[in-house]
Parts: sequence; structure tokens; C-alpha cells
Amino acid sequence: MRTTLDLDEILLRDAMKWTGETTKTATINEALKQVIQSRKRIKLIEMAGKVKLDVDLNITRKRQ
Repeated sequence: MRTTLDLDEILLRDAMKWTGETTKTATINEALKQVIQSRKRIKLIEMAGKVKLDVDLNITRKRQ
């Protein structure tokens, strides 16, 4: 999908350096993936202790 963006060239160059990507498109795609992964991780951490699991660890361990 083609989109016109007004990007900060310094940030883009820095992102290219840190990601190792050689194109602007690849750099932006990688950055988007990283943002999504980071936000998902934060949401999972926020859920800690809020989800009730009915798991018997003794039974689970015997299966291995």
C-alpha cells in the first residue's frame, strides 16, 4: 500500500542504523512490528494476576 508520509529524516536514519534495514519501507515495517509487540507485551504484563486458571500442576507435570 502506498502512503505519503512526512517523516523526521534524522529519526529514520537512526532507526535504519539500529535495525540494520537498508530501505525506508523495511525500517518502518520493522518499527511498526516492534511497537505492536511491545504494546502486546505490556498488556500481558498488566493482566498478571487477573486471569483465573484452573490448572492442576501435579497432573500437568506427570504428563511430561
